[in-house]
This record gives sequence, structure tokens and C-alpha cells, in this order.
Amino acid sequence: MNQRTPTDTNSRLRAWLRTRLGRLVLQRERQLVAEALEDVFGFQLLQLGTWGENGGFFEAARTQRQTILAAVADGRAQVCCKPSELAIASDSIDAVLLPHTLEFESDPHAVLREVQRVLVSEGWLLILGFSATGTWALRHRFAEEGFPPGLMQHISERRARDWLALLGFEVTGAERYLFRLPFPPPPTAAAQTGAAIDSGLLPANAYLLRARKRVYALTPIRPKWRERSPVVGGLLEPTTRNRS
Repeated sequence: MNQRTPTDTNSRLRAWLRTRLGRLVLQRERQLVAEALEDVFGFQLLQLGTWGENGGFFEAARTQRQTILAAVADGRAQVCCKPSELAIASDSIDAVLLPHTLEFESDPHAVLREVQRVLVSEGWLLILGFSATGTWALRHRFAEEGFPPGLMQHISERRARDWLALLGFEVTGAERYLFRLPFPPPPTAAAQTGAAIDSGLLPANAYLLRARKRVYALTPIRPKWRERSPVVGGLLEPTTRNRS
């Protein structure tokens, strides 16, 4: 039995993203990410994983620098490193983009913990994910190598929100898309845009979550001391009347 290597899986995924369905999905996701990045500023935007075209999600980025990091060196990532073990200093990144990254990782919660570590206070996190229910998830279950190829698991939006809450993130926005079957639309002129992938009538099969790392400072509450009568030798000091 031939074992698939990460490089082989990555090659099949890149081939799928070049299909008409894959291109339409990417077009729609670039639109959504561009809208989500409108208020994201700072020095460094980090993308974990090579989903999509090389730097395709950075077109609308307003940070000074953008970097792609991935576990597989395929020529598209500037830094080769496991997303669950980032070789990055803590509190040093202004924004992180996870384009279906969690679904290709065996320990997605570990990836989120690392993201929480490297993000600065009030830093931004964008997550693209496939819904755990729906026609796309159903096709994934019956596909021999996953759908899209190499996908390990589907993570529901609710589960992702729970993980973010546990790590101190606040979800500030959500967009849902892929309202259609996991097959390309008819090859008509009207179907050649990213919006065509949302022209169906089915429930959404994917989501984008926009979250922010919150750090709350703890202010110690000092006890309010009540004025007490002075004590001498364990006994109350006598009053003027008692002295007389």
C-alpha cells in the first residue's frame, strides 16, 4: 500500500484549486478576506498554510509586511515551520490568517494556542473553515482522499467559536458562504465570478470568523478597613468614663 506524503497531498490540493470549482471558491474567499482586512492595521500579517494562490489573500492587506508560513516547503511559503510549533516570538504578530489551516492539521487546537501566543494584545485572527454539516461535508466523508484533497476534518463554526472563547478571543464578525452543492456551476458567463459560488439555495457550507485577542488587566480590590477601637494587651483601651 502506497503512503501519501505531505508533498503529494499538497500537489493534489493545488491541482484541485486550479479547477473551475476551486477557482470560484478562491475568488469568493479573497473577496471575503479583503472585506475583513479593511480595519486590520499594524506591522505584520501572518498566513499559516498555503491554501490559495501565492499571496492571493494579501492584495487588500494594510499591514506593512505579509508572510506565509507552512510546514511543507513548496516554494510558496517564506518560512517553513509547523503551525502548531511556531518559531516566532510571543506577542509579536498583529494579525493571523488561517485559510482552512485548522482542517489540515491533526491538532487544530494546538495551532490556535500558538496563534494566541504570538498575537499582540488586540491582535486580529481570521479563520476560513468548512461547515461540519451540509453537502460539502457529506462529499468529504465519501471521498477517498478527502474533499478538497488532503482535508483531515471539518470543524463546525460553533466548535471554532468555543475554542476561541477558551483562548480569550472575542468573535467580532462572521460571514457564511458556499450556498450550493460541491460541484462547479454551469460554465456560463454569469457563473465566472466568485459570487456564483453563493448563488444556490442550500445552507452555507463554509464560514469566515473574525476575532480579536482580548487581554484583560486584573485590578486588585483593596479591602475597606473599618475604624476599630485601639486594643492594649488584648483588651479594649478604657474610655474616659472608665478611667474616672
